[in-house]
Amino acid sequence: MEASLPELARLSSGVPGLDLVLGGGFIEGASYIIQGRPGAGKTILSNQVAFFQAASGRRILYVTLLAETHDQLFQALSNMSFFDRAILGDVIRYVSVFPSLRDEGLGAVVNLIREETKRQGATLLVFDGLLNARDRAETALDVKTFVAEIQSQAAFVGCTVLFLTSTREDDSCPEHTMVDGVLDLSDNIANVRAYRHLQVRKSRGSAALGGLHLFEIGDAGIVIFPRLEAYLGRPTIEDEVDPSHAPTGIQGLDAIIGGGLPAGSVTLLAGHPGSGKTSCGLAFLHHTPADLHALHFGFYETHARLLAKSKALGMDISAQVPDQIDIIWNPLTENLLDKLAYQLLENIRRRKVKRLFIDGIGGFERASISPGRIVEFFAALTNELRSLGVTTLMTWELRELSGGNAASPLPEISAMLDNLIEFQNLRSNQKLQRSVSLLKFRDIPYVDRKFELLFRPGGIAIAELGDTAESRADDEKG
Repeated sequence: MEASLPELARLSSGVPGLDLVLGGGFIEGASYIIQGRPGAGKTILSNQVAFFQAASGRRILYVTLLAETHDQLFQALSNMSFFDRAILGDVIRYVSVFPSLRDEGLGAVVNLIREETKRQGATLLVFDGLLNARDRAETALDVKTFVAEIQSQAAFVGCTVLFLTSTREDDSCPEHTMVDGVLDLSDNIANVRAYRHLQVRKSRGSAALGGLHLFEIGDAGIVIFPRLEAYLGRPTIEDEVDPSHAPTGIQGLDAIIGGGLPAGSVTLLAGHPGSGKTSCGLAFLHHTPADLHALHFGFYETHARLLAKSKALGMDISAQVPDQIDIIWNPLTENLLDKLAYQLLENIRRRKVKRLFIDGIGGFERASISPGRIVEFFAALTNELRSLGVTTLMTWELRELSGGNAASPLPEISAMLDNLIEFQNLRSNQKLQRSVSLLKFRDIPYVDRKFELLFRPGGIAIAELGDTAESRADDEKG
């Protein structure tokens, strides 16, 4: 039998999401290049790592090859919650080697770093300004020699190295061949919207998550959102089929689908605006058993408006919020697709949610900077929801305002759903009638015909659609 390789010792970054992307964190004693244009977030990320390691009892040497003073750096970092001025000069030591580079060259820089690393007893070395060193070098070999000498000294004392460098157009970096990993930070514009990506371009000895991963910079520093379909290519736990059913709270519906929605299934409510989709979702939440938790995750209506709506419909959920039902509202302004997914999944795991209502999967679609990945994203998300045993209702807003055949959502998304219910607004002689059609139910028998959706004082019900109503529907189709 082939012997398994020993597990590599890891250095946690302390940057949310980065360890997942790196396959467990930085490899201890390895060297990495963190590159990107000015303003991409290199300095914030490296200092975030440094202060996290300092809080864990490690000693840090932060070397700069820049002309700006450290006071300017500290002023920029002072608004970050991870920054702790009290440990400067002790646990974290900042040293400028710019004068040595200017007056004596790269060899003097190497000697100074060697001395300071020993003096500090550093287990993490951050070298900010590799581009300046490249500009001073006469040949590519000089750059490689400089990097190799710093690596050799760091390895001798068991120190992990982060080289920071700005990138140029058509930049070919000889030092890339010398290091164990290369992280690229980029800030971009899509139409009028700004967004940031991280990519691991090289990862020696470690299986990093490939592709581009969104991140944002806030008061706590950098937060990275690993691309969902890369991280959750397979669910985190094995899917187990639950034979039970989850009553919908819609009178008349459960009886024709075998007692309710199959537990752990994903159901899409697709229909016109005002056709009753959100109301049915509120009924589903309102009928959550007392021993279970539920979540409303929406994009359209605020907390207060949802409570008012549920009360007006005779399904007041205010007494269940927040002990049993959580409400999360993300307005349709500027959202990050993967951030939404992690926010949703974190709440589900923390509260052990078993009933979920997502009001508007179009909100995820609008948040996607790369629309071509939306199918893979939903495959990862729905598979994870099933594995967590969450019975999910989702709504999809159709463009037609009334009548006509309702268009299904993306065919690929429809195929990965367990159940699909269509809602329509039908008008005849100035009268509005709402219809419900059961288009798809996986693995359970159901009645394949239209029903009328009724709003009653005690909630919502479905009933047989009369002949007159069917005629009106046919007229609208014609």
